[in-house]
Amino acid sequence: MAAAALAGGAFWFAGETGGFGRAALLVLAALGCQLRLLCNLFDGMIALEGGKAGPDGPFWNEFPDRVADLLILAGVGLGTGEPALGFAAAALAIFTAYVRELGRAVGAPGDFSGPMAKQHRMAVVTAAALASLLEPLFGAHGAVLTVALWVVAIGSALTVVRRSARLVGHLKAR
Repeated sequence: MAAAALAGGAFWFAGETGGFGRAALLVLAALGCQLRLLCNLFDGMIALEGGKAGPDGPFWNEFPDRVADLLILAGVGLGTGEPALGFAAAALAIFTAYVRELGRAVGAPGDFSGPMAKQHRMAVVTAAALASLLEPLFGAHGAVLTVALWVVAIGSALTVVRRSARLVGHLKAR
């Protein structure tokens, strides 16, 4: 969550900064997104491979990821001057995990399909952060990140629909 807070804050402040400061914040945001993914990967590997998994492990595997989604996507929205879009993208991202976990709760296998699963969302946001470094050349401050939020929001909505349909199909097949 700390990496996500770093990324979200960097996105937010990049929207209020120009020049080298903005570029440094965008690179920091991109690194924060990737660090978030690495931390998520390593904590699960350590817990499972190291025999450290506890009964509360599933909570600690999911809850921080949802907070991270909110921090990063809201940060992008605040930085682009599109807070409603950032919060909508975050809500839809959280909803993708909700549908997956609902399925697991009723006995369906975990559905990590996309088109906008966690790793896809972070790839879009990271790529947009780096592409935004070129925006000053075109006078398009924040446009790339705004498009990225739309891609994440629409892709997450499609992911929710896809996972929901697969879940309903699984339930009906019982």
